[in-house]
Amino acid sequence: MSGSAGRDGVGGTLIANARIVAPGGVLDGGWIWLRGAEIAAIGGSSDPLPAAAASAERIDGAGGWVLPGFVDVHVHGGGGHDFMDADESLAGIGAIAQFHAKHGTTGMLATSLTASREELTAMIDRASRYMAGDMPFAQVLGVHLEGPFVSLKWKGAQNPDYIGPPQLDWLDEWVARYPGVLKLQTLAPELPGALDYIERLASHGIVPSAGHTDATYEQIVAAADRGLRHAVHTYNAMTPLHHRNPGTVGAVLSDDRISAEVIADGHHVHHAAIKVLTRAKGNGKVILVTDAMAAAGMPDGEGYELGGLPVVLTCGVARLKDGGNLAGSTLTMIGAFRHMVREVGIDVPAASTMASGNPARQLGLGGVTGSLEAGKRADVLLLDEALELRGVWARGRLQD
Repeated sequence: MSGSAGRDGVGGTLIANARIVAPGGVLDGGWIWLRGAEIAAIGGSSDPLPAAAASAERIDGAGGWVLPGFVDVHVHGGGGHDFMDADESLAGIGAIAQFHAKHGTTGMLATSLTASREELTAMIDRASRYMAGDMPFAQVLGVHLEGPFVSLKWKGAQNPDYIGPPQLDWLDEWVARYPGVLKLQTLAPELPGALDYIERLASHGIVPSAGHTDATYEQIVAAADRGLRHAVHTYNAMTPLHHRNPGTVGAVLSDDRISAEVIADGHHVHHAAIKVLTRAKGNGKVILVTDAMAAAGMPDGEGYELGGLPVVLTCGVARLKDGGNLAGSTLTMIGAFRHMVREVGIDVPAASTMASGNPARQLGLGGVTGSLEAGKRADVLLLDEALELRGVWARGRLQD
């Protein structure tokens, strides 16, 4: 398709003859008009087009799907770059955002790994400076700190050299220096001082998340009483479910206050376990993430790292060279979305909610993005009937 009018033309872009996944249901034979950075109007087959849309570039949806852009709240990198080691020119962050935009992500959280206080501060600083710029690709919506306050027992691919108990003074410094940048932090709620830290996160509007944790069922419930509202890569790096000892997984499945991430790549979690998760949590509390690392989009082989630890990529699966633990993923959001539909059996609107609406609401951005409504940001995807991407618009910009 021609991208010029959709990107720069004053008439905007009109996508018609498509199945529009709108908050009220699917609009068969519907249309959506993008003008500038916003959705100007949306309608079904019987709704008249606004007169001003006559000058828009018209794209035939050919009976495919139009969805809100995906929001990835847990992504470390892609295209050979990692948020932790992006260069000071910020080109590495742009490369990550561009790579994932090509695969349907229009908003993301720059996600850290366990590292020193200085390295984490530098990563937050780079993300903050990038957010202050134009951001022509997927929007960096903030920072997700995964660690360093996690369990050594369930460290996964986190670097054990920097794991320790929560430090409130670190948080206070980050919030003061970078107001509004931190959006989510993952920690182990059983650690000394973790409950106070969780409460402080919540008081700043930062989503407290459980992960890489040896917590019992009771400890997760106690953390939720203090403000815990999220679980990273559910099932992975946490105490499993047992019928007499429910563990972290049992608490996540049964506590309605907690939203649950899942890495739907066919490697991290069996599709039957994802079915259990979706049935326990309902469509409104499951959040699809990639947990993608720098090797996403790159060839198999060695020479990759995650948090300074060597990683080997084999058949697209990333594992630590020493020990063989899964080391993030090479998943994209369109891949996760398709896995949910094709392998787990979730319908397209529900999978869209898990990939867009739920994460946007979790970040407090549901009024801006995550669903297709007039006045919201023009973060829009066009898919064909086989769920292959035909077009991605981030803030109204067609991504090449």
